[in-house]
Amino acid sequence: MAINTLLLERFLRHFAGYVDKPHGLSTPAAGSFDLNLIEREPYGVVGVIAPWNGAMVVAASCVAPALAAGNAVVFKPSASAPYAALRFGELCTEVGLPPGLVDVVPAEAEGSDALVRHAGIRKIHFTGGGVTARKVLAAAAENLVPVVAELGGKSANIVFVDADLDAAAQLSAYQGPLVQSGQSCACASRVLVHESVYDSFLEKFVAAVESARVGDPFDPSVIFGPVVSATDAERILGVIDRAVSTGAGELLTGGKRIGGDLADGYYVEPTVFGNVDNRSDLARTETFGPVVSVMKFADEAEAIATANDSPYGLNAFIQTTDLARAHRVARSLHAGSIWINQVSDISPQGPYGGYKHSGFGRTGGSTASTSSCR
Repeated sequence: MAINTLLLERFLRHFAGYVDKPHGLSTPAAGSFDLNLIEREPYGVVGVIAPWNGAMVVAASCVAPALAAGNAVVFKPSASAPYAALRFGELCTEVGLPPGLVDVVPAEAEGSDALVRHAGIRKIHFTGGGVTARKVLAAAAENLVPVVAELGGKSANIVFVDADLDAAAQLSAYQGPLVQSGQSCACASRVLVHESVYDSFLEKFVAAVESARVGDPFDPSVIFGPVVSATDAERILGVIDRAVSTGAGELLTGGKRIGGDLADGYYVEPTVFGNVDNRSDLARTETFGPVVSVMKFADEAEAIATANDSPYGLNAFIQTTDLARAHRVARSLHAGSIWINQVSDISPQGPYGGYKHSGFGRTGGSTASTSSCR
């Protein structure tokens, strides 16, 4: 939560400077006394639908620029995790925003459907899964309302032969199964490792995963916490069991529910599979849990081809000390954001969004506020 709050502050401060930036244009006209003015107008009311795992991230990347462009916002967080969004709404009132400029409405699926279908909503920002996105798009089509969709991912994390393996292992553990217990669209759940350093990297990577402190997420020293619900815990364990039974990969660590003092919580061990087949369901379907697939590649071309052989394209990660390779490979990957020797850390200056089943449209960047105008 602390990281998400800092990100929210970063975006709010950035887009506060964009309030007077969505200006119009004057263009040449045919007649000598004609004047052709192009003005940007806010949509009016923008609907923002956030997932349970990142309401403040969505408030930062979607609500902030919509307000800067002059829109009112109906912000619908998940009913599974509404409290941060509700507090955000309270703070909007406390700092003096007019009542109704930001309305926070927690709701189940019926509420989302009603919001999208409402004739007063003129644009939708949706963050979530592909199944729900299709329903949102179908409902929005009835009123011909434009939609920006930031969806899931199965991000590739490519570790080249010249990478700093110690740093790459730590980064891969954090960005993979550990952060948010893998419940992140930016999770680097496919780790591609050059065959010559595969064994060395894997030893360091598994050690980093196994050394993470597990426990109460309110404890600042804890790195790895529970998944969101009992249903999700069972779903994730089912993914692991099917991967083992079908031989999708070699289970190297994890794979079970955590017992002992944590037995009553929804804790699934951070799990790593090695020698995974990129054609398997394990490698192609978003798990949204602490499960990572590791696979080998022989050369740069194979790494790029394997990384791109996915229905998703939200993020990709490159571990290398060769700057020319970093730029060359980054430009060959089908992903909206490429992170080099770095974890995912979105900033308001850069547009963010995906390719393929990871969605369309962008949040952030220099056009974020103007894209909230007609």
